[in-house]
Amino acid sequence: QLQLVESGGGEVQAGGSLQLSCAASGLAFDGYPIGWFRQAPGKGREGVSYIEPDGSSTDYTDSVKGRFTVSRDNANNTVYLQMNSLKPEDTGVYYCAAALYLNVKYTRDDYRYWGQGTQVTVSS
Repeated sequence: QLQLVESGGGEVQAGGSLQLSCAASGLAFDGYPIGWFRQAPGKGREGVSYIEPDGSSTDYTDSVKGRFTVSRDNANNTVYLQMNSLKPEDTGVYYCAAALYLNVKYTRDDYRYWGQGTQVTVSS
């Protein structure tokens, strides 16, 4: 089974930055599309960003475009989410997940493997 371990969450003031990491092990990481999701208290889990296996194609939900950047380093089995200009509305638990086929974007049920989640808190 592919294992995903997240790190990099924490507390930051509005306007600050954080970089989340998703480290993978167990299977051929470079064959999996990776999605980032987040869940705020009282809300459902929403898609944030997406990256194809070779890293050449990425996508972002409208609310984070221009502020977040997703990338991957397949040699080190790691996907990153760089988050700049953070807002209080970005607060939530962030998850990375791996899908089994391409072009799934933010269809949650298409992701088979999930990380444990990491808390991001943005204060005003």
